[in-house]
Amino acid sequence: MDKSKVYYTNFHTTFSENLPQKLKRLIKTAGMEQIDFQNKYAAIKIHFGELGNLSFLRPNYAKVVADLIRENGGKPFLTDCNTLYVGSRKNALDHLDTAYENGFSPFSTGCHVLIADGLKGTDEALVPIDGDYIKEAKIGRAVMDADIFISLTHFKGHESTGFGGTLKNIGMGCGSRAGKMEMHNAGKPHVAQETCVGCHACERNCAHGAISFQEKKASIDHNRCVGCGRCVGVCPVDAVETDCDESNDILNCKIAEYTYAVVKDRPCFHISLVTDVSPNCDCHSENDIPIIPNVGMFASFDPVALDMACVDAVNSQPVIAGSILEKHGSEHHDHFTDVHPDTNWKTAVEHGVKIGLGNKEYELIKI
Repeated sequence: MDKSKVYYTNFHTTFSENLPQKLKRLIKTAGMEQIDFQNKYAAIKIHFGELGNLSFLRPNYAKVVADLIRENGGKPFLTDCNTLYVGSRKNALDHLDTAYENGFSPFSTGCHVLIADGLKGTDEALVPIDGDYIKEAKIGRAVMDADIFISLTHFKGHESTGFGGTLKNIGMGCGSRAGKMEMHNAGKPHVAQETCVGCHACERNCAHGAISFQEKKASIDHNRCVGCGRCVGVCPVDAVETDCDESNDILNCKIAEYTYAVVKDRPCFHISLVTDVSPNCDCHSENDIPIIPNVGMFASFDPVALDMACVDAVNSQPVIAGSILEKHGSEHHDHFTDVHPDTNWKTAVEHGVKIGLGNKEYELIKI
């Protein structure tokens, strides 16, 4: 297999070219305009940032991508799916409030924001893939309704997967609430009895008779439960919880298979910015200082090669003094493994190669 092409530019600017202009030149050189956008809906998958976390990508970068799509006759929209955990993006209304507060509005980005899996995280499309772990991926419907898929990723560390890159942004990010449950565990939630207020909202929304009440407290029969996640979405006090009981290696493999479900059979392009490389995910309501200096912007048609190029770029960087990485040391000679030694980021990349998602070997083309 020939090496995949990954295009790269650093964050240095000149008096005649600022960072948004440089990003536009990068993605044009990388071939994004080869895609036929004319009168096509183009989903731009991005993380809008959890409230309190400031390491997410600035909306200025999203505007560059949206504007180029419009210039080529397309209909862009920014999108993400609701979270499984309790936070500022657990339903579409809170999610939109968060996106707007963090600067992602039609006025700042030049396109609309759609939450792909609907109000309560249950609006999903079922995508058959017959993977090793996933047979039918549950993807936010707006993502699958788009004709073209573009990912715009903030590359950073992650406490469960080693790093959060393009595969994580697409695979986990595009999963509906039930999809996220499937990746994290067997997809069977439970009720925190001490939190339950006995309102019966979960029971009314369960189509499979899996929820019953004893002494005004709900419980879920896992023999009947199908893992749709509706009870998680409707609980007013967040008493319905999910376990993260899947091993990190299997989680990474499932993320690769969900990514495959999203990108197969349609034009796709991927952009990753290695900046503010925090040790943990942007889903946290806080972010620690970066573990390395800012590196640059990368783009490719191959999401696996793109992640590999970003990992290699990060591992070639010096450690920032006072960061968590410096405190952990460099025993593994791998920045992400040194920060999170219980993870193995390689499993997602290797599984992605196995299922035909992309190529681990790449040619880095600097512009």
